[in-house]
Amino acid sequence: MPKCEPVLLARVGKPDSASLATYQRDGGYEAFKKALKMSPEEIINEVKTSGLRGRGGAGFPTGLKWTFLPKNHAGPIYLAINGDESEPGTFNNRILMEEDPHQILEGIMISCHAIKSNTSYIYLRVEYGKSYRVLKQAIEELYAAGLLGKNILGTGFDLDIYLHRGAAAYICGEETGLIESLEGKRAWPRIKPPFPAIEGLFRKPTIVNNIETMACVTHIINRGADWFKSMGVPPDPNNPRDAGSYGPKLYCLSGHINKPGCYEIPLGVTSRELIEEYGGGVPNGRKVKAVVPGGISMGFMSADELDIPLDFNGPGKAGCLGLGTAAVVVVDDATSMVDVLFNCARFFAHESCGQCTPCREGTAWMQKILWRIRSGQGELRDLDLLTEVAGSMGIIPGTTICGLSDGAGWPVKNAIQKFRPEFEEFIKSGKKVIRHAEELMAAAH
Repeated sequence: MPKCEPVLLARVGKPDSASLATYQRDGGYEAFKKALKMSPEEIINEVKTSGLRGRGGAGFPTGLKWTFLPKNHAGPIYLAINGDESEPGTFNNRILMEEDPHQILEGIMISCHAIKSNTSYIYLRVEYGKSYRVLKQAIEELYAAGLLGKNILGTGFDLDIYLHRGAAAYICGEETGLIESLEGKRAWPRIKPPFPAIEGLFRKPTIVNNIETMACVTHIINRGADWFKSMGVPPDPNNPRDAGSYGPKLYCLSGHINKPGCYEIPLGVTSRELIEEYGGGVPNGRKVKAVVPGGISMGFMSADELDIPLDFNGPGKAGCLGLGTAAVVVVDDATSMVDVLFNCARFFAHESCGQCTPCREGTAWMQKILWRIRSGQGELRDLDLLTEVAGSMGIIPGTTICGLSDGAGWPVKNAIQKFRPEFEEFIKSGKKVIRHAEELMAAAH
């Protein structure tokens, strides 16, 4: 993978990088001024041409999503920005919000002009205290400079941006759950259709986009769609559903790695390149056992699959749910996959909103079964039971409203498939220990 000059992270680490003055000195808000001279249709076409796909997890084409809004709607139209970032291992949005908030805000302002919205909400998880303070100050600076509010730069364009702090729930990363929370209700995802673009926030047309996606919009308008498409991976000609994976991407790297961090690389880097060239390899001379390609809901790649590209199409070839948030978590060969999978199941059991029975019951049962295995009391048949439960819940089999249960079941299914001998040996060893203890107790009596 060829190196590229950082764009999204270019200003991170600069003195006073979060202020309006330094951002404007670096050319900030020139893209917004350029966008104000363009028609909304021209902006949407530029974003569509760029091939930008949402960075929040689903990877849906951003410009195409914008076209789903009803034509000639009387309004209001809302833009909701997902800054919840609850996927384990993900921290790229936090870095952007804390270090370069105006890059995000400029993208939001351009996007609002494109979709003819005069109101945007940034939904922020409550634990992100610094992100909230930095964004709040940046928004206040924009109002003071006349870049937000009424009749911006004398163009007749009005825009207000509001910060909304959520109560820290994984389900709020689902766009309709986020909308319900924004409305002050329990964050239970809505049945679709209608989709948010038709009936979203306050039952009005709404677009939900991700923080990193908004940062990309800024640079697409500033540098052009051709620049954005010069990086990444073109569509697979053998896969008509592949829309390509273009542009720079922020990969989070954590787990058993010498240099954890957030790295900006064109889409298509492999796990091996990311681990060895950027992360400095695995500590203590250990080897890689498994890699999470984009948050634990995506499942696991084995050590034999490290050369599969981490683009929107690649992880699927390894039986994973997708690229997700590109939060790469490394698991070394000294770590038990039983422990890893139990932690995943415990997380999803806790975060299920409980609205759909298959998810509420399925996540709880997977946690209980893995706890039994981990306690040395598992049966070999438990592995088939886990696979059956995981395969019976989610949007893909058509049993739940949102995809949380798909994300809960996916790591269970492919971990057992790829590491079954380790799970079987763990169960057999546990049985031996229990049987030996029972024999000692019987002898003592």
